[in-house]
Amino acid sequence: MKLISFISVLIVLSSCKSKTEQSATETQNTERPNILWIVTEDISPTLSMYGDSTAQTPHLDALAKESLIYDKAYSVVGVCAPSRSAIVTGMYPTSLGTMHMRTARDIQSWGTREYRKQVNRVDLEGDSIIEYAAVIPEYVKGFPEYLRKAGYFTTNHQKTDYQFAIPVTVWDQNSNDAHWRNRAEGQPFFSVFNFDVTHESKIWKNANLPLTVNPDSVPLPPYYQDTKISRTDVARNYSNIELLDEQVGKLIAQLKADGLYDNTIIFFYSDHGGPLPRQKREIYESGLHVPFMVKDVNGTKGRTDRLISFVDLAPTVLSLAGVEIPDYIQGKAFMGTQETKARQYVFGTSDRFDEITDRSRAVFDKQYLYVMNDFPEKTWYKAISYRLQIPMMEELLTLHNTNALNEAQDAWFGMRTADELYDVEADPHTMNNLIDNPEYVAVGKRMRARLLEFRDEYMDYGMMPEAQLIEQMWPGFEQPVTEEVTLTTQAQNGVTEVELSSETAGASIAYILTDEPIKNIDFNSGWQVYTKPLEIKTGQYLYTMAQRIGFRESEIKSEKF
Repeated sequence: MKLISFISVLIVLSSCKSKTEQSATETQNTERPNILWIVTEDISPTLSMYGDSTAQTPHLDALAKESLIYDKAYSVVGVCAPSRSAIVTGMYPTSLGTMHMRTARDIQSWGTREYRKQVNRVDLEGDSIIEYAAVIPEYVKGFPEYLRKAGYFTTNHQKTDYQFAIPVTVWDQNSNDAHWRNRAEGQPFFSVFNFDVTHESKIWKNANLPLTVNPDSVPLPPYYQDTKISRTDVARNYSNIELLDEQVGKLIAQLKADGLYDNTIIFFYSDHGGPLPRQKREIYESGLHVPFMVKDVNGTKGRTDRLISFVDLAPTVLSLAGVEIPDYIQGKAFMGTQETKARQYVFGTSDRFDEITDRSRAVFDKQYLYVMNDFPEKTWYKAISYRLQIPMMEELLTLHNTNALNEAQDAWFGMRTADELYDVEADPHTMNNLIDNPEYVAVGKRMRARLLEFRDEYMDYGMMPEAQLIEQMWPGFEQPVTEEVTLTTQAQNGVTEVELSSETAGASIAYILTDEPIKNIDFNSGWQVYTKPLEIKTGQYLYTMAQRIGFRESEIKSEKF
């Protein structure tokens, strides 16, 4: 396994030639379709289109009837921030240094720019960890920036949680007011709407709301205690899914009211698996397997068992939009003109979750899951304080401590093995470890070999103590700052041509050109992404700012011409 300097170039995948041509359809712009992401939090495939009709979801059911449903879609990490870093970059979090949950408080909108020097966390070496924005390789961008440069209107409503404060060049709008309706007439859009009603925290925060699902009728996985508390929390999860369905229905109604439904590609997915114990944060089916469907503009319907990973989302959207996929992106497009050959494997990673440090790696094919635990002396269960707010988790611990659980329920608290192997088709709850079963020796060897290839193919910053990683990203534990924008001008006939640059390698440059000065400029002031020299008339005002991901943005410069 490789452990090289943070500034080393990642091994990148070669760009693949197009397999299929995107058909000409009646969209607003045939070559540049509208794309809408409906993203929810913390649900497994516990929906009717996956055979679980516990929650009544008429709006999602209607969307499913017009969509291609993916039966084998996987998050890379079973928790929000590392997962979302993979989504926005098309890169494995371990190859960027974004695999630990969470690096700082960069959760909503543009993210915080303030970081605490002392936090209650330590790495595997026992060293204290500060809050930090992950400094990723200079050539890696948030992929919507490429869409903006191609003329798309990009919006995010509102969660970011990428492990770094996102540059203003990535989204045209990034707030609770972000919406495709704010674009220029006829402009294609890429819009993301994030719904948090199914988040883990809503198990206790929504406790005062009526349960719309009967606790007595909910299915219980074999690893849960069959108690009133347990059934109530499971029912709360399903009730939250019903609330999600209402919100999705309202959003789709807006799209239809605008006459855009038929010519907009719609993705629906969850950022990782379910919110309950032994789901979120796990590297198994329960933590990584997600609901995923796509309604395209060609009327493609049905199901597919094609394996997809969240690193595939960025290149797929670029492929659908007709934007060239950068060579460095590690994901594989599964739709559009740059579609690639279907995967045989997808990969999962697990590192620090809040105050608990660990390291495991996993590989899935269509039938099997193989897990490699670097610290087998640890238990499967991680004593993460945040989820102790779930009543059934507190009860589960009490029952464990009093020896009141059966073997299946208590297994989570046991010691792990160095290697694990599961037949997820026959054992979706991953209760039966086959690693020592002689009938599965060949399968285990094959899966282990592919996982080792993965760990050797890409950088794995999880191998580095986090305190050392932070110091490498932030020399002296101080956040680096992007160099300010330099203007190169050439004036002629009352018009000045202005080129913008920054000495910081990999910096993206944002600008605002206006006829009137801006009194209170901030991240929501309408920044544009710089792509080519500007032509500025006498009397106009130019504001500029540069930012490299993980660096603090440069000072804002203003100049009147």
